Amino acid sequence: MRRVAVVTGAARGIGAATVCGLAAAGWRVIAVDRAADDPRIPYPLGTRHDLDAVVTRADTLGDGPGTVLAHVADTTDPEGLGVAVALAEEHFGGLDAMVAVAGVIAGGTSLWEMPADQLEAVLAVDLVGPMTAARVGVPALLRRPTPRQGRYLAVSSAAATKGLPRLAAYGAAKAGVAGLVRGLAADLAGTGVTANAVCPGSTDTAMLAESARLYGLSDTAPFAEQQTVGRLLAPEEVAAALVWLAGEASSAVTGAVVPVDGGLGL
Repeated sequence: MRRVAVVTGAARGIGAATVCGLAAAGWRVIAVDRAADDPRIPYPLGTRHDLDAVVTRADTLGDGPGTVLAHVADTTDPEGLGVAVALAEEHFGGLDAMVAVAGVIAGGTSLWEMPADQLEAVLAVDLVGPMTAARVGVPALLRRPTPRQGRYLAVSSAAATKGLPRLAAYGAAKAGVAGLVRGLAADLAGTGVTANAVCPGSTDTAMLAESARLYGLSDTAPFAEQQTVGRLLAPEEVAAALVWLAGEASSAVTGAVVPVDGGLGL
């Protein structure tokens, strides 16, 4: 039986790499993205064209057309995300992994000077989004018959444990994700469903480019110097950890926040 995942933030970055990694590993995937800009966020987000391109690439890595289905939804919207879960169950027969990757960054100023709409967006997308994914996805994971191997996964950040200047709201939201998976793991004890997060360092994505802009940097190169590996991470490196955590081999891991940070947190 093919395993089935829903992945949010699928149009680019770590989300796109996760969709492709799962497809290459034999999964069926519902690739979810807002596929539109957020007026509260001052940089472009992924587009429908980006999302469709990810589906096309993932299909070639998997079993051809139909390996991955695109679904446009705001990941903070339980109804829209619920449709993605319903697609997984109706089209592919069930859900084995709910993977909450969607995220945004904003700030570049002290918390008390941060525009209220940006604060709202960061907390909504980066924390309420993963909570919504859990509230919508976990019941579907539990609908799989026993013995089950369900996985709830989310993306935290090195900012969850390392204080980053002018990004307090982002750090708070990502710390909340770490607390979320620990609490979920306790709630899911004995069910065969686990809950974990990965904690990326500076990864070569549009979000990191925006981080550079917020800090007044001309490019992302200075972030590489902060990591002991001496370079930025590729989205595929973070996705590889998520793909492993989604698989059956990770059955002994739950309530964990796994650093995939190139040594940034040392």
